[in-house]
Amino acid sequence: MKFATREDIEATIEQAFEAVSDFDGLERAALRRGAEVSRTDTLSVPGAGMRWQAKFPYRNRDRIADMEMMTYDAPNALAMLSKVSGMEALVEIDFVELSRNRTRMNMSIDIRPKTIPARLLLQSARLARSNLARRFKHRVATYARTIEGRVRARQAG
Repeated sequence: MKFATREDIEATIEQAFEAVSDFDGLERAALRRGAEVSRTDTLSVPGAGMRWQAKFPYRNRDRIADMEMMTYDAPNALAMLSKVSGMEALVEIDFVELSRNRTRMNMSIDIRPKTIPARLLLQSARLARSNLARRFKHRVATYARTIEGRVRARQAG
């Protein structure tokens, strides 16, 4: 099952990419939401091959997600593969410079089941596909506005 959307951001392509690739900030945000996140690679600079493991509660069970950065092409694209509960999700984010201070962020998530229980879960999710797609688009739009707010705050201060 694949979800895709795009959002225009009032920021340069470098600023947008920097905000999306703020991995320390994303780790802190996950910790605030109750997840346990740890980096499992030894890379000293951001790039393909970065790995994380996260433990988080979902539907009354602790889940473990293994994530790996597949593509890191600053400031153009990121791709991350996540494996959790018998499913694989490939998250791809591309940036296109529309003008000097405007960037288009294209984001997609492709979720594929790898086990029978995951197939059943994904099949039931297909029934709510339009609702899930609407929520995905709303969250990406909210994230884009957050990036704009950070850029404005940095420019003002």
